Amino acid sequence: MATATNLGFPRIGAHRELKRAVEGYWNGDLTKEELRDAARALRTSHWSTQQDLGLDVVPSNDFSYYDQVLDACAMVGAVPERFPWDGTEVDLDTYFAMARGLQEKDLAGEGSGVQAMEMTKWFDTNYHYIVPEFSRDTEFSLSSTKVIDEYEEAKAQGVETRPVLIGPVSFLLLGKTQEGDLDALDLLGDLLPVYAEVLRELADAGCEAVQLDEPNLVLDLSDEERAAVDTAYEALSRQLSGLDLDLHVATYFGGLEDNLPTALNLPIDALHLDLVRAPGQLEDALDHGVPDDLSLSLGVIDGRNVWRADLDTLLDTVETAVGALGSDRVLVGPSCSLLHVPVDLDTEPALSDEMKQWFAFATQKIEEIVALAERSRQPSESEEATEALFAKSRQARQARAQSDWINDAAVQDRVADIGASMTERNSSHASRRPLQRDALDLPTLPTTTIGSYPQTDDVRRMRAKYKKDEISREEYEDFIEEQIADTIAAQEEIGLDVLVHGESERGDMVEYFGRQLDGFLFTENGWVQSYGSRCVRPPIIAGDVSRPEPMTTRWLSYANDQTDQPVKGMLTGPVTMLQWSFVRDDQPRAETCRQIALAIRDEVLDLEEGGIQAIQIDEPAFREGLPLRESQWDDYLDWAVECFRLASCGVRDETQIHTHMCYSEFNDIIEAIADMDADVISVEASRSKMELLDSFDEFDYPNEIGPGVYDIHSPRVPSVEEMEALIQKALEVLDPEQMWVNPDCGLKTRRWVEVRPSLENMVQAAENVREPAVA
Repeated sequence: MATATNLGFPRIGAHRELKRAVEGYWNGDLTKEELRDAARALRTSHWSTQQDLGLDVVPSNDFSYYDQVLDACAMVGAVPERFPWDGTEVDLDTYFAMARGLQEKDLAGEGSGVQAMEMTKWFDTNYHYIVPEFSRDTEFSLSSTKVIDEYEEAKAQGVETRPVLIGPVSFLLLGKTQEGDLDALDLLGDLLPVYAEVLRELADAGCEAVQLDEPNLVLDLSDEERAAVDTAYEALSRQLSGLDLDLHVATYFGGLEDNLPTALNLPIDALHLDLVRAPGQLEDALDHGVPDDLSLSLGVIDGRNVWRADLDTLLDTVETAVGALGSDRVLVGPSCSLLHVPVDLDTEPALSDEMKQWFAFATQKIEEIVALAERSRQPSESEEATEALFAKSRQARQARAQSDWINDAAVQDRVADIGASMTERNSSHASRRPLQRDALDLPTLPTTTIGSYPQTDDVRRMRAKYKKDEISREEYEDFIEEQIADTIAAQEEIGLDVLVHGESERGDMVEYFGRQLDGFLFTENGWVQSYGSRCVRPPIIAGDVSRPEPMTTRWLSYANDQTDQPVKGMLTGPVTMLQWSFVRDDQPRAETCRQIALAIRDEVLDLEEGGIQAIQIDEPAFREGLPLRESQWDDYLDWAVECFRLASCGVRDETQIHTHMCYSEFNDIIEAIADMDADVISVEASRSKMELLDSFDEFDYPNEIGPGVYDIHSPRVPSVEEMEALIQKALEVLDPEQMWVNPDCGLKTRRWVEVRPSLENMVQAAENVREPAVA
């Protein structure tokens, strides 16, 4: 019979319980044991929920205090030498230090602190993972038994689970080597014995199957990388010979394509296919030939979006596999881990009944998985039990197709009328640059920040009171004006050249705008993890998008009136609005993005009319949206660049357009970034020690660049000398007149006690470098 399975459950809790517990521990409000108790309660709840919903295979070790790749680093002892670790067990404090860095006080006065490990995007999602670091001196050893401990914990609860691990090849390929001539795969032979040891211990504990995630199999791989996959699993198969332990390899976020033969011929027991991103690969696999001893896991329920599934269509897919392989060789599951969707739709009482029927969160997706598995293995017996869910699926499709709320003819007509002139600036950047420098009165190496400033407890408290109608709109707006005035004054005291208003009126950079645009829906508890304890609540783009009225001019005009220095307007770009939302699935994503771009264009022109001469249109998700396969890049880049230009190109030459991108590899899309024609791009660079600037240098990037010199994802305060060294390193590849000095990202998650001295040090570092650079 077909097996109902899950690749992973959201770890943060329906009400962000994990976030509060972890931050409580960091702040000293919770003890280590209290943090562990909170984590244990979440795991217990999640296992019970999935078991009660009827899953046959419940995952374990999908829980993490911070990140699953960091968990793998701890498991195999891949701890960079700069962290204080005695080489035995990686304890919780070492684990968090790797993610967040260490400030001087943590090291009893030794040095100026320890920099956190680099963080970057998890494939094409908005989740971020900690990047493993490898060198020839890396020695792997079993240094965390978390995966075994959590399996035994679930078993004691009466839940048999399938532990989840990052596969050994993907683990190495997701990391970075510290020596240029070292290939991470050279370390595979040293890594595999640790994996084998973990798998043996799981087998000894009674584990029946383990899920090894190899998402890199959906990428363009070299022959050497494919050979490494063969080598790894052949070696593990030999070392586990005689053990009663099944190996399930999970691939997701795309199709296997040319890697399909490699995956199908691995000595494993089950292979998971993402049939949401690549629905045709089931047919490809069956045509190629599935070995008689291999089961297929069908990722038919979308693990990355919130729409209710078309169960009738998906049942046809499952039945095709059952017909070809037999029901005992078919597993039914989500396309990927459910980490990327909210926990439970039942926590959303504010959504109307009409709209609520359109959606499925993690809990409801498991119901869909179970219904498909039951219907496929016992069609006649299970039809009555599952028909209610199938009927909901049909009703949701019909309701969306007929909803007046979704369709706006005026928006559709405006998109149809987009002309080429709307995506071109009046002059080249070379002509615009001197006009902008004069208009803004900028020095060499101008300093600025990315937009947001610390969201203090007072800010959050007043926002919450306003949302609950405990204070009037006038009281709330008076408070926001005070915050803006204070933030402007602080920046003037620090000595920054281009100021921002601080964004104290905003919670999330996408939600803030989405709430003011038609076509967006919002949840109360639709939280998903972005990184560590950082959670976001993505909007749902359900209908045609338009801007009823200006969104930011009220606050930017007020900020502009508080200072004689230039104030930069802050907007979220159309591609990021798209990428960081749950997007409607009834029209092409490019069409939705063009609608958003027109709305942002209207806001840009209103800001310019209001006297704002520098406008930042953030696109941190631009690289994230790039398809994983190079053969699909051109189409995406064409419409993504078009949408940015559509939003930004209506302004005069004197108006300076900024954009911001973070945690991305740019070398493969540098031409597209240049085609965006932003006057200034700021990028994350401090953790990578300016590594990504190589791509801008090799391409001879023509516009201006602000490489981040202050790592805002760590609480430590970087010294003047540290940031000065980063500026000097950047100037090895950039012209002084081309470079800006700024933090990596916005400062919302930091505290003023960290931000102020960090920015003072940044400004001082720029001043120290500025005079010799000018001379």
